[in-house]
Amino acid sequence: MIDLRSDTCSRPTPEMRQAIANADVGDDVYGDDPTVKALERTVAELLGKEDAVYMPTGTMTNQVAIRAHTEPGDAVLFDQNAHVYILEGGAPAAFSGVLPRLLPGVRGIFTPADVDAAMGISHPFFPATIPAPVRLLCLENTHNIGGGSIWPLETLKAVTDVGRRHELALHLDGARLWHATAATGISEADYARPFDTISVCFSKALGAPVGSCLVGTKAFITRARRFKQQIGGGFRQAGIIAAGALYALENHRARLGDVHELARRFAKGLAQIEGVEIDPATVETNIVRYRLSTVSAGRFVEEAHRRGLFMLPSGPDAVRAVFYLDIAQSDVDDALKIIADSLRALPAEPGEFAPSRAGAAPGSGY
Repeated sequence: MIDLRSDTCSRPTPEMRQAIANADVGDDVYGDDPTVKALERTVAELLGKEDAVYMPTGTMTNQVAIRAHTEPGDAVLFDQNAHVYILEGGAPAAFSGVLPRLLPGVRGIFTPADVDAAMGISHPFFPATIPAPVRLLCLENTHNIGGGSIWPLETLKAVTDVGRRHELALHLDGARLWHATAATGISEADYARPFDTISVCFSKALGAPVGSCLVGTKAFITRARRFKQQIGGGFRQAGIIAAGALYALENHRARLGDVHELARRFAKGLAQIEGVEIDPATVETNIVRYRLSTVSAGRFVEEAHRRGLFMLPSGPDAVRAVFYLDIAQSDVDDALKIIADSLRALPAEPGEFAPSRAGAAPGSGY
């Protein structure tokens, strides 16, 4: 089975397994697991921040950040297709009790004017206690539903400058920030510089089994540790899994350019298949989103799976495929053949679905 559902489907390399087996461990809740501490220190230094805290998942690091930046009843600005808003189980409402205010991003990227418009204009005639106070602005780089899109650094700086002008806290969901750096050469620290907090993941781009880090100031990370513990994130001999994350951080970042090349090869091949709609120029990193013009995404991915290719539907006519360290060039060629064969095997059914209008972004999907 060629598994392109997600880069979380990667497997530990033999060298990573050896690092895990040899990990020096302690009790992380008591703050004395040496491998966890080494990972946290390394990530904080890499992103140019004072401190970091290791957690089991990127959802936890994002949601702990939101909780630590806000109080229940506050409003938070998200892109309309942000992972933290759409794909984290409704956690902003359930865990933090915040009100999402959505920004009209294009492939996940919005403008300073969008932030200004969401903040509105205050006037002394209108009581300030009526609207929910906006406390936090969240960005995502690279953007999952945007198809692995990268924030241009100047746009990112302009948007965060507006956030500062409005006295908002700034959080970056950088689960795949490593991919942005690999594609552009801009360091993770440069992308992270404008933000108060950044979440980075080890089990996606970098191929580790478990975990993410939240970075920020020492005072903020101390507060974040309280909420990590509160929702059950206090694990014990966590050095076992932190060792895999640390190995990935030190050894796998240099390989991400090869992953991007596989995604581009796949996108160019898709563009040659009848019944597929894609602009290969939109593939910036490791995520490929494409549309189908003749059959529903649900029927198509089931047929492809029957033939040995695992992908996710992401709307009635859209599909997502994600590339990662385990995928070989031969897998790309085999996947393209399976896609072409699957489409030929599935004649269109009248009234099966209404194709989305041209130019619309493919839908969501993990």
